[in-house]
Amino acid sequence: MQITMFALARTTATRAMRNLDAILDKALASAEARKIDPAVLLGSRLAPDMFPLIRQVQIACDFGKGPMARLAGIENPKHEDTETSIPELKARIAKVQAFIDSIPESALAGSEDRDITIQAGSQTLEFKGFAYLVGFAIPNLNFHLSMAYAILRHNGVEIGKRDYIGPA
Repeated sequence: MQITMFALARTTATRAMRNLDAILDKALASAEARKIDPAVLLGSRLAPDMFPLIRQVQIACDFGKGPMARLAGIENPKHEDTETSIPELKARIAKVQAFIDSIPESALAGSEDRDITIQAGSQTLEFKGFAYLVGFAIPNLNFHLSMAYAILRHNGVEIGKRDYIGPA
């Protein structure tokens, strides 16, 4: 079996969105059981200079959809980052997954060599498709997913490695 850009990008993003959605379910259930306002979890962070949970989820979603769009050479859907609740974050995840599911495999054919340019603040980043996916997009997706997981775990949500990795 040959690993394709489509399979790598889609499988990685779909797994991340599915597992992020599931840990948010556990976060909401934990908050309700412990009589904690879920907004407390959404505003939590591990260090004063890092993004809170809500932003970690938003960025993870951006790295779920962005690579699919960029590698397909199509418009990257814009999300306004206005979510204020776990149900709103879960709706965003569902929109991202629907977008991922809408992209046909043929759209990523030859994307290994596609020129990808990203504006990151004042810095312009330039990649070829393969280097972008494996050296930038997937690591960023996994970083923000792991930060969301760590923030929830730190705040007493009963999640473990299986929740992060998800079902086989």
